Amino acid sequence: MVDLSRYRHIKRYRQIIFVFVKHGFGTIIDQLGIFDYINIRKKIEEKDESIDEKLTTGGRLRLSLEELGTTFIKLGQILSTRPDILPHDVIVELEKLQDAVPPFPFDDVKSLIESEFDDKLGNIYREFNETPLAAASIAQVHLARLNSGRKVVVKIQRPGIERNIDLDLMVLKDLASFIDHHTKYGKLYNFTKTVQEFENTLKNELDFRIEGENAETFKENFSKDKGISVPDISWIHTTRRVLTMEHIDGIPLNDFEALDVAGLDRKLIARNLGITIFNQILRDGFFHGDPHPGNIMVLPDNEITFLDFGMIGKLNDERKLQFLKMLMGITFKNSRLILEAIIAIDAMTHHVNMKKLEREIDALRDKYLSIPLNEIKVGEVFKEVFNLAFSYNIVIPSEFTMLAKTLVTLEGLVAKLDPELNVLEIADPIARKLMFKSFSPEKIGVEFIGGALDYGSLLRGFPSIFHNYLRKLEDDEFTMQFQMKGIESVEKRFERIFNRITFSVVLLAVSIIIAGIVIGIGGSGYADIEVYTLSITALKVGLIVASFIIVGLILSILRSTRLK
Repeated sequence: MVDLSRYRHIKRYRQIIFVFVKHGFGTIIDQLGIFDYINIRKKIEEKDESIDEKLTTGGRLRLSLEELGTTFIKLGQILSTRPDILPHDVIVELEKLQDAVPPFPFDDVKSLIESEFDDKLGNIYREFNETPLAAASIAQVHLARLNSGRKVVVKIQRPGIERNIDLDLMVLKDLASFIDHHTKYGKLYNFTKTVQEFENTLKNELDFRIEGENAETFKENFSKDKGISVPDISWIHTTRRVLTMEHIDGIPLNDFEALDVAGLDRKLIARNLGITIFNQILRDGFFHGDPHPGNIMVLPDNEITFLDFGMIGKLNDERKLQFLKMLMGITFKNSRLILEAIIAIDAMTHHVNMKKLEREIDALRDKYLSIPLNEIKVGEVFKEVFNLAFSYNIVIPSEFTMLAKTLVTLEGLVAKLDPELNVLEIADPIARKLMFKSFSPEKIGVEFIGGALDYGSLLRGFPSIFHNYLRKLEDDEFTMQFQMKGIESVEKRFERIFNRITFSVVLLAVSIIIAGIVIGIGGSGYADIEVYTLSITALKVGLIVASFIIVGLILSILRSTRLK
């Protein structure tokens, strides 16, 4: 049992509980048993009458989080990407969370910058505009000019914000632990893990050096992409709490009138935006987690520039493949691929009726069967899949929920820029190309060779290691005692083993390459689902053959090592 009363910062616990109760969550708090540790019932009874009964549960939750400040607003924004945890009506309200706060005084700005660089503001920047461009709960932004004359944007962290966030994170971790130990929902969803992920995200956002590194990674990923740019970071003017980057004098993506006046091509911008987002997700596994219009500028020649890299999504190769599978399932309207993707991401927290779940996904598929591909909203499909996951208590990894949020935002932007363009049309050729590339002979060969080299090194080195032990036997100081018969024949047996391994490796490589060639043939064009299925089947056959070779290899080794 977690005893909340043992913590020093009981005042903040009381504030948090009081705010939630004030907005109508007293019954839930009572059911959790928290009142046994924090006694504020008298105040609660006085405030219960003030609850606005016209507000929905989501609306009251949004007001609670806004009243509690920065940490809880950020938490709500993260939760707004989790339709697998919260119902749709609550998600809609959390998406309305406001993070705009009054700016802090310029004296505080000046003091913090001079403290970070141990120098006078006038020595660091030639010019510094005292009026902020924008202010939020974590930081505010000012225009400035470097001594070189270069125009820059300076992001300064709000004084004291880290201390406040640390306190709130401690409280959230305690409450999450309490819920995990006292409720069935805690055992199902593991809120402690959710808070830990949130803490990592928020801590990264507080370190502006990480944001700068994210920008550099994007710049490197886009280095060969035409029409995409990222502002330069001035590292000599960047610290943990101050970020200085190149000022981009462009047009906000949602300023359609300005885009038209400048003679820019909205249709081309929409297509390029879709291509770069899907390349971020599928190709790089490193994507912008908050691509709203305020974070995207358009330059002359229809060039797109991304800003604000505090929220980034990351997908490893396995996650990319799983997303590809889900995306292809949507494209082909194949419910089996979607189900397999859900299983592959290991989202099942308990026993799930798979037959029933498959029927539900089939029903979702049937809903879209009559809809032309160019009219399907991929972001909405993902949201429906995640809502279905919620009904089955399936917890989707946070990387996927952020990804879905990004896709929904992308679709909204594309629809406004070019109503005739469908995001799925952009994603389809990219997904197909990368799907077949992941099963190409080159890819499989590299992975196989890497594994073969590791095991080959081990096997080749083993006789030397063994000889070393034999030499140690002659050392008087070596005290290990054992008995071995037939030492003189051991080396010959190892030689036979290695020869068989070499031969088996060759056969294994050939089988995999053959499978890869078949796949390559299937992926040479925009193959349909039948070709795709055939290609994957070819791969499976190749791998089955390889498995039999491996089994034979093991049996061979066992026979070779048997002492007669």
